[in-house]
Amino acid sequence: MVESRRSVLISGANKGLGFETARQLAARGFFVHLGARDIDAGRRAAEQITDTGGAAEAVRLDVSDAGSIAAAVAAVASSGRGLDVLVNNAGRFVEAPATQTTAAEMADVYATNVFGVVELTNACLPLLAASSRPRIVNVPSTTASLSMTAGGHDFGGYASTRMAYSSSKAALNMVTLQLADALRADPAFAHITVNAVTPGYVATDINNHRGVRTVQEGARIIVDMAVAGEDGPHGGFFNDEGPVPW
Repeated sequence: MVESRRSVLISGANKGLGFETARQLAARGFFVHLGARDIDAGRRAAEQITDTGGAAEAVRLDVSDAGSIAAAVAAVASSGRGLDVLVNNAGRFVEAPATQTTAAEMADVYATNVFGVVELTNACLPLLAASSRPRIVNVPSTTASLSMTAGGHDFGGYASTRMAYSSSKAALNMVTLQLADALRADPAFAHITVNAVTPGYVATDINNHRGVRTVQEGARIIVDMAVAGEDGPHGGFFNDEGPVPW
C-alpha cells in the first residue's frame, strides 16, 4: 500500500453531489479516486481538492461502458492504495411524461443507473474484499420509494415526468437488497456492507437546480455511510434523518 489512509472510488464525481462527496471525504483523510466520464473535467475537480490540502486523483470512468469500467478499476488497483469504499453516484435522467417515455430512453437511463452500478460493483469486489472495513454506498433517490410515491410524497409534483429515472432508482434499491444478502452469505465478502442512501431533492444539473437542498446537505448521508463503523447498517435505505421506506 502506498499510504495508510483509506481510499474511495466515486463515480460521477467531477461535479455536483459526487464532487461534494469527494470533497467531504477528502477532508476526512480519504484518498479520492474521482471517477469522471470527461477526464479533463475530472482532473480540474481533483485539482480543487488537492489545492485545499486533500488527496485526489481523477480516473476516466463511464459506467455505461464495460471497457471504461475495467480500465478504471485497473487504474485504482495499480495505484497500490487499495479500495475501501465504492460510491455509486453517477446517474442519468430523462424528463418526459410517462405516456411519452420510450423504451430507448428507459434503456439509456438504466444503462447508467442500474447496469453500470452492477458492472462497477462486481469489478470492485476483489479490491473491496481486501479491505478491513469495506463499504458500498448506492445513491438512488427518494423517488425510488414505491410506498412514498404511491402515497403522493413527491418532489415538486413531477412524479409522472420521470418514469425512467424513478423506476431505475427503484431497481437500484432491489439491487442493493439482493447484493446485501449475497455478500452476507459469502465468507469472502461477508465483511463488505452495502446500503442505499437518498440525498433528498438537491439542487444539481440533473434537475436544472430546482432542488431545495444544497449539495453539502445532500452529501451528508453518503459520507456518513462511507465512514460507518463496524456497528453500521447493512442492506438498508436511508436519508440523513434515518430509514426510508422501500
